[in-house]
Amino acid sequence: MTERKPIQPPETVVEVSGVWKIFGAQASAAFAAIQAEGIGKAEVLERFNAVVGVADVSLEIGRGEIFCVMGLSGSGKSTLVRHFNRLLEPTAGQILIEGTDVMALPPKALQTFRNTKIGMVFQNFALLPHRSVLDNVAMPLEIRRINKNDRLGRAARVLDIVELGAWGNKFAHELSGGMQQRVGLARALAADPDVLLMDEPFSALDPLIRRQLQDEFIKLSRVLKKTTVFITHDLDEAVRVGHRIAIMRDGRIVQIGTAEDIVMNPADDYVADFVAGISRLKVVRARAVMRPLDEYRATAGEPGADAPRVQGAEALSTLIHRAIDTAAPILVEEAGAVIGVVTRADILRTVIEGTEVS
Repeated sequence: MTERKPIQPPETVVEVSGVWKIFGAQASAAFAAIQAEGIGKAEVLERFNAVVGVADVSLEIGRGEIFCVMGLSGSGKSTLVRHFNRLLEPTAGQILIEGTDVMALPPKALQTFRNTKIGMVFQNFALLPHRSVLDNVAMPLEIRRINKNDRLGRAARVLDIVELGAWGNKFAHELSGGMQQRVGLARALAADPDVLLMDEPFSALDPLIRRQLQDEFIKLSRVLKKTTVFITHDLDEAVRVGHRIAIMRDGRIVQIGTAEDIVMNPADDYVADFVAGISRLKVVRARAVMRPLDEYRATAGEPGADAPRVQGAEALSTLIHRAIDTAAPILVEEAGAVIGVVTRADILRTVIEGTEVS
């Protein structure tokens, strides 16, 4: 598995502050009671016949980052993402995208903002059956009143990027599910948005096709560097695709971190249960297993100069193979300098702890 490197430096593109969404005719009264009395989701439903969809969510997403939001059905992940382009109006809170207060935009400015700044990829493809693949991809540009030659030319170039250049004159029903989803992605990319919203885009596909599209999306993201909010209920998918992951439960974000952070240091029992099925072998990196060099020296002395070396980003599986070949401690390097040491005992401890969790 290729490591999903975090974006450095983290220039903030999306900033969400204290967002709440309460559904129901008495949403305002329910929110006031939550603020004044601290009542929970069940009491909100009982007293106000209202449902808390999103509860006090705050987060920041960096430029070019793939930020996965995941949770079980009903956790609030899809509700949250629909606030980013204001398909839903929040009960309270603020969302800034590229410094623009999305909630403050009047209708016409909001429409322009959606058409130019945000692209959305849905689970159900949402292709128009009476239009060709090329026309489907060009539709956002048509809405922006870009002339026909320019929009079709740009749509053709984006189809080439998703490897469907030869299918532009076909119709949606002539394409497989995986190909239709690539058309949906191409349509979102055609307008060259700053932010991509992807709501469980691959969940309706067969496992093999889904994995292939995940790989293609990862490669594409390296080239286009689009800031992406990726909604999924599948932890394996979040681990493969995301730079960071936010885990939601009952409308709240329980933990945000890299896959390694969450697997190694779950915030609570819910997160621990959630990640119990994930193998540590490809998620945990050498830098998380190692002991700092000074700490190792204090107890075991200087490691041998001929000890094997690995980079801090190497996976636990690589460390295991190195440990099979030698009993010597393994030196961990970053930027050409040794920063830590991993012993067989460290590796075994990490593996056993992972087994006990699962």
